[in-house]
Amino acid sequence: MGNIRIACQTYTWEMLGDQWRGRVTDILDRIAKAGYAGVEITNNMIGEFASRPDDFAAELDKRGLALACFAYATTGFTDLAHREDDLAGARRAIEFVRNFPEPRIGLGGAASPSRSGASDKLDRAIAFYNEVGCMAAAQGISVNVHPHSHHGSLLETAEEYRYLAGGLDGRCASLGPDTGHIVRGGQNLLACLREYLPRITHIHFKDADPSRRWVALGEGQCDFPAVVDLLRVDGYDGWIVAEEESEEARHDGVSAIRKNRQYLQSLGC
Repeated sequence: MGNIRIACQTYTWEMLGDQWRGRVTDILDRIAKAGYAGVEITNNMIGEFASRPDDFAAELDKRGLALACFAYATTGFTDLAHREDDLAGARRAIEFVRNFPEPRIGLGGAASPSRSGASDKLDRAIAFYNEVGCMAAAQGISVNVHPHSHHGSLLETAEEYRYLAGGLDGRCASLGPDTGHIVRGGQNLLACLREYLPRITHIHFKDADPSRRWVALGEGQCDFPAVVDLLRVDGYDGWIVAEEESEEARHDGVSAIRKNRQYLQSLGC
């Protein structure tokens, strides 16, 4: 698949909340042993390495891993009361990733507890994405926006994706969609990806069944063979990030991420 590499997202452990009592290095061990080339870690999971990027880079090197992306999310980037804190966190993320090759930040999707005034809220999120994207681009850092379909999301439908794409400054902010969130938002997966292929620089592979329940890759609605073919034909050379948050993964995250890696290998990834 050309230059495409496969990474694993750390949300498999983040979703456990207080039940997860391990270390960041434990997660890196599990990801490396499962056969991934990289890791996408979140601001909530970076833990003791938040102000120690050189030490984190050394831990990655020990395991033959690369930092595929640093995922930064807070309350949804729509509340002006949180804007300064959100920007401060983004600056910390920029300072962290600038120490790595091919530095990349993934910004979480716009969200709010209420859809009241959704258009204004989405505009505020887009302004935030552009501001952070421009700050990052000035230091050679790529930024993508990662829409989701969790509770409170303002980015689920085809219309909402178009609104986002229309507002993003393409010079400094790209798209990092997630296959599972696309189908949970009621969209046609392949049609959505085709529409934005020139602007996609990062992609998550996640699967969901018709009831919107998360399942292992290849067990839901997402046509991954067709997605892989689409990316291959287009010449996509970014990361594919496998993300696992099914109920099965809650009980045995190691087996779940290994199963996903084997599935992707069966597709030639």
